[in-house]
Amino acid sequence: MTASGIAIAPVQRGDLTDLLAMIHALAEYEKLSHLVVADSAALGRALFGEKPVAEALIARELSETGAPVGFALFFPTFSTFLGRGGLWLEDLFVYPGSRGQGIGRALLLNLAGIARERGCGRLEWAVLDWNTPAIQFYQGLGATLMSDWRICRLAGPALERLASGEV
Repeated sequence: MTASGIAIAPVQRGDLTDLLAMIHALAEYEKLSHLVVADSAALGRALFGEKPVAEALIARELSETGAPVGFALFFPTFSTFLGRGGLWLEDLFVYPGSRGQGIGRALLLNLAGIARERGCGRLEWAVLDWNTPAIQFYQGLGATLMSDWRICRLAGPALERLASGEV
């Protein structure tokens, strides 16, 4: 798929360095750089290992350099209420200098097409409450903000304590 001189394709092993650079740029934008511990090896295992747990799309300029300009990383979910699978968009990112050119929309359009092809009942994601431009963008695409739902997370020591039965 192309949009604004951009090609969108599934991430390949050769894209991991560019993908990791964009993950770092996303973390910096979200003021969460201190949380990034992923490296190319970890991403390779997650995306291409024996049991891949995620997929990603990469947007590149249609130019000699094929410079990366954005990505969407997603994985399957399941709705017990719908009795159908879905997709969770973990991250959508477009470099600041490439925003406003339809790249984010093209990535989401591509992902919605994947969801439809797979018979998914939902495409869902989270957005930071302070990220007004993203919220407006998503609402403009017809997304509903689920204000009555909160995301819960167990990670690091808290996850270990619960898994060990210490809680």
